[in-house]
Amino acid sequence: MSVADSMVEKAKRAAGSFGLVTPVDEEWELPGGRARVYYGAGPKGMVRPVVLADGFGLGPTDFDRLWNGMETGPFPFVSELRRRGRTLVLVGFAERGASILGNAETMTSALLRTVSVQPGEAQLLVGGFGVGGLVARYALARMETQRVDHRTGVYLSFDSPHRGAWLPIGLQALAHHLAPYDDTCLRQIDSPAARQFLWRHLDSVEGTPGESPLRTEFKQRLRDVGDWPRLPRLLAVSSGRGDGTGNGVRAGAKALSCAGPLFDGTRFLAQAQGRKTEVAALNGVLGGPRTITTDGFPELDGAPGSTLGSFGLLADALAAAGENTGVTHRRVCFVPSVSAVAIGDLDQQADLYADIAELPPEQSEFDDFRLSSDNNAHGLMTEELGFWILDRLPD
Repeated sequence: MSVADSMVEKAKRAAGSFGLVTPVDEEWELPGGRARVYYGAGPKGMVRPVVLADGFGLGPTDFDRLWNGMETGPFPFVSELRRRGRTLVLVGFAERGASILGNAETMTSALLRTVSVQPGEAQLLVGGFGVGGLVARYALARMETQRVDHRTGVYLSFDSPHRGAWLPIGLQALAHHLAPYDDTCLRQIDSPAARQFLWRHLDSVEGTPGESPLRTEFKQRLRDVGDWPRLPRLLAVSSGRGDGTGNGVRAGAKALSCAGPLFDGTRFLAQAQGRKTEVAALNGVLGGPRTITTDGFPELDGAPGSTLGSFGLLADALAAAGENTGVTHRRVCFVPSVSAVAIGDLDQQADLYADIAELPPEQSEFDDFRLSSDNNAHGLMTEELGFWILDRLPD
């Protein structure tokens, strides 16, 4: 357990089941999920609502953890939001790894209920964190095609993978390698949502990484509803830098190695360019050696964007099982900056490492966006991003 996770658990025990800081004002049961409602300062009720969807994971939404991520990190976003008289509606899912299309049904139900109990006709801010941004995007766009009034003035995407997210292919291969003995990692990687949002997916140890058919279908379903909602103003923030500066992970460098007793000879290398590029070697008591390679990928692990402790989490799990590990790069890119602000693709090195400030802003599919001053952890609520969002709330 990380220090941050330990702090969350202690805070949860101290606060009980009604939220980490403030008791829940309402709780809604929804098809495929739930919502928690927190009134803003001033008049009580559904006043000037902000509706935000949870992101990706396995299992149901942990609302306390979701709240904690917005409130008790570098910037107290919830307190600032509520101080401005905004009611916060957090939308959670019974299964965060379920299809984005299915969880969009839950989001739609939350929006319909919000509008039905809202006094007056103030416009909503609607969005989500990570994959939650994709859920909200599809829900709003589909509601428009069905001529359903969502009353949304601003759509907000918080570090969402509009062009896809990155999980090292070597780690995906290991998940398949371990599956006969422990399928925890594979259940996450092979979940419907993961196959829809990952830029490249590996379906077996011997397979070739490529776009999952579920992702191809999801992109088509987005096109079927116009790709984006057209009525709200489209805003995005990225937890990564926008000046083309990566996170310091050198392409081809050893990220993690194992020296036994279970996985002796297993190693993972940071993604490099080229053909037949080695990204992992799997060995040990479960079989091997197996060399995992990619063809024509850019240097994704070190790219500008939000980071995830992909190799660090694996190193900790292996060490807990008694493995002698050496980890050089705990964190690598997860949602590239160009993906979060929908201004480029991930398959070209030049696009991935572009100085976004030098690109014509109309190349982005957003009306406005903000990038971070550093390549921060995925979805980190910082002061610079928090105030930028608050300054753009609908009237």
